[in-house]
Amino acid sequence: MNVKLRVLTAGVLFFAGQAVFAQTDTTKNTRQIEEVVVLGYSKKSTKAKSTAASVTVDSKALENRPNVSFINSLQGNAPGISINSTSGSPGSGKINVMVRGLSSINASTDPLYVIDGLITSASQFRNLNPEDIDNISILKDAQATAIYGNRGANGVVVINTKNARYNSGLKVTYDMLTSFSVLPKTKYNMLSGRQLLDLEDQYGVGFGYTDAQKDAIPETDWNKQFFQTAMLQQHTLGISSGGKNINNYTSLGYLNTDGTFKSTDFQRFTLRNNLSGKSDDGRLTFGMQLAVGYSKRHQLDQETNDGISANIIQNPLFGSLRTPGYLEPYPFVNGQDMFNQIGGAGTNYPGWVLADIVRGGIVNLFTETSILANANVNYKLTDWLSVGNRSGMDFRESDRTFARNPTGYLSLAARAAGAQYGGFEQMTNTKDLTFNSVTNITFDKKFGDHSLTVAGYLDYLKAHYLYKLNQQNGLDPFNWSLGAGTGYIPFNPATPSLYVPTVQAGKINAGTLAVIGTLEYDYAGKYGVSGTVRRDGSYRFPKENRWETFWSVGARWNIEKESFLEGSTVVNMLKLRGSYGTTGNQNLIQPTNNGNPLFPGSNIYTDLIASNTGYMNSVGYNAVVGNPNVQWEKVSQGNIGLDFGLFKNVVEGTIDVYKKKTERLFNNITLSAVTGQYTINGNNGELENKGIEASLRFNVLKNKDYSLSIFANGAYNKNTILSFEGADLSDDNVNAEGGPIGQWNLYQYVGVNPATGEQQFIGKDGQITESPSPDDKVLTGKSYVPKFTGGFGLNANYKGWFADVLFSYQAGGWMYDNVYSWLMDPSSLGTGANFAGDILNSWTPDNTNTNIPSITANNSGLEGSSDRYLFKTDFIRLKNVTFGYNFSKDLLKGLPITGVKVFVQAENLATFTKWKGYDPEPMFAYSLGVYPNPKTISVGLNVQF
Repeated sequence: MNVKLRVLTAGVLFFAGQAVFAQTDTTKNTRQIEEVVVLGYSKKSTKAKSTAASVTVDSKALENRPNVSFINSLQGNAPGISINSTSGSPGSGKINVMVRGLSSINASTDPLYVIDGLITSASQFRNLNPEDIDNISILKDAQATAIYGNRGANGVVVINTKNARYNSGLKVTYDMLTSFSVLPKTKYNMLSGRQLLDLEDQYGVGFGYTDAQKDAIPETDWNKQFFQTAMLQQHTLGISSGGKNINNYTSLGYLNTDGTFKSTDFQRFTLRNNLSGKSDDGRLTFGMQLAVGYSKRHQLDQETNDGISANIIQNPLFGSLRTPGYLEPYPFVNGQDMFNQIGGAGTNYPGWVLADIVRGGIVNLFTETSILANANVNYKLTDWLSVGNRSGMDFRESDRTFARNPTGYLSLAARAAGAQYGGFEQMTNTKDLTFNSVTNITFDKKFGDHSLTVAGYLDYLKAHYLYKLNQQNGLDPFNWSLGAGTGYIPFNPATPSLYVPTVQAGKINAGTLAVIGTLEYDYAGKYGVSGTVRRDGSYRFPKENRWETFWSVGARWNIEKESFLEGSTVVNMLKLRGSYGTTGNQNLIQPTNNGNPLFPGSNIYTDLIASNTGYMNSVGYNAVVGNPNVQWEKVSQGNIGLDFGLFKNVVEGTIDVYKKKTERLFNNITLSAVTGQYTINGNNGELENKGIEASLRFNVLKNKDYSLSIFANGAYNKNTILSFEGADLSDDNVNAEGGPIGQWNLYQYVGVNPATGEQQFIGKDGQITESPSPDDKVLTGKSYVPKFTGGFGLNANYKGWFADVLFSYQAGGWMYDNVYSWLMDPSSLGTGANFAGDILNSWTPDNTNTNIPSITANNSGLEGSSDRYLFKTDFIRLKNVTFGYNFSKDLLKGLPITGVKVFVQAENLATFTKWKGYDPEPMFAYSLGVYPNPKTISVGLNVQF
């Protein structure tokens, strides 16, 4: 056995190309390549032999897209995974990802992400260059996810990055993309400045200008004051090389983009090196992956601060719509100048206050450094027995510097009484380190027509979290500089209520341990069975509930192998699949945006979760008691699927039907008021998801000069709360037994009394009322969660020219349009706010045939708990369209270039929807200041050397 290897030191790792190139082997592999399905823990199968419900998206759907995160590019490409970008801010981590619906009410619903075989606790991937991704597999049923046990309840997304091939020589690629993004339009039909002046005069709250004075007032386009055309540039340099025993892929990436909203931006640097090797006899294989990323971004405070989402003088996203056109653009030097001129009257000019924020009144800078490194080795002890290990770390360090500029208007207007200086600076540092090690032993042997694979795994995971915060209150505008530590006003005991600094810190250690066994059996490629058993332990639970067992079984029947289909010219593949199994959810607390789900709720079962300091600093004053009986949420799922290929794979497709049940929902359990604590954390309730998914592709034309494929996919998911004791049904959006998550609980708006202009509603007794009460609210069965999602499009090529078109869609969701309700609120008339054009159709004695109430209606404001502003979020979106040309080798003959591709591309080019706002995509109950996803036009170039 020859295991002689070429050893590469770290110093030459990135220059392995020359050494590898010297090993080039001209041996050609002429075997037919089967489609590979990537499953859990780097296990692989062919599409024909897989028993799992999974879907793979290759790099073509991800590359050359103007999206910071690859997750945005998945939308519409795979059935069963729903992607909703809830913010268009560049580098935002506010992306809702659901695999087969919501599996929990309060716990984390994010899928598990696995990169190159190891678990990552990330839920956003702003530091991962999409150009480095080779393919992504979405694992959906229990047979595919049970191997991940405590982390697989919400589905698994397996990300595989690019590797070079053995015997491939040296290849250099350069990818360039330049994009321009613009703000989408709304359907609110905003009033012009002149229209608003006339309306205010009509109701006696105007300035009393003459027509000549009104005509002389210029119209300000407040969209231009807050939004801009954003430019993106992206560059990736890739170097790959492969010899007989070693291959190496290295990439360098740079991305820089503005946001469509002024004062937002994103910049990223990435470096990746993937190395693979093997011995001459192939018994020893190994690999190393290293990815380093650094990014920085300026973003709005609202992005991570839900407390100001509805604040019209702190959330700049409201500025362009609510500011009157007759108000001149921000006329001040800075916030100090504004305060000197208008004093504390900023609430009368919210547009100016918000413009001051965008101009630097508030600064919010984030930086993130990430290191993802792992190494793997596998050795075949015999031809049928191998052992291996894959270990790695996922490290992220995030810094946030947030400040209210001492010359900003808010700093001056909100100064404490007696304070000479305003403003504050807050610096936060978070370190997150996750270490994961998986050791395996695998038996894999064939016995004639029989093949058997049995494997055992030991999965160890440990995570560490450190948090530090320092806040300085009081900044000297003459020498303060962001993050420099200058301009701090020292604390003075003589004025103990002023300039008091704040210091906080936190530390969490988390961990899991699992023992896993898997079995796969195949007979003649015709029948197959598989199974998984996983014993899981988590730090999050008390000893009595710390361990849980999860399992799955699956089977398949390749019907095309049967004698009655032998030689068929119609059926190429016809495979029936079935599976059933369980997974668990230990992440019982939904993490904050971009947070590691392992850390929230680290003490939910302890005797004392939290305690305020009482008399003489005694512990236990106003204590919150934990529950030692807290358990995992448990998900059971059954799946039946059919995969097919017909007419020499001219038609390809898959259909899956599933039913998923979540037991032991994490929720508040009601206690007697005598205890002094009304609720306690516990397990209470059951939830069901059931649905159907399908994908279909027609390879209509296929020739060496041209090809055309048309595809479509779709998914339907029905979510039902089976039991949920003690649910609070007093709110407008509730979780009620028998209905979906996030169900609207409202009274019905039926229009306007034509005689009086008052709003009319239907009471619980079915009669019309003009003064509804909370008792008149009814469960509507409508939820903000869409039921239908999917995509469709085409891929075409003709003699080097190519065109790719992708539409995405969603339907069945209902969102309350807060912005529209504010733009139609008559109580804002005369307060410096603008209005939607529909308000001009309000009831008057001369306009009685309308569903818009009188501006002076006595029951204005009662519509807030009605369905008057509840609208569908259905849409069909032209998600991506690309047109370009691949230069042929004949055209490049004699040049040191082996390939050139040029293309133009559009993202979110058109959206067909009845939603009035900027964007129907965000999956929120309420549309509170959503940063819209922009329309983007790109030009790009790919060169290979």
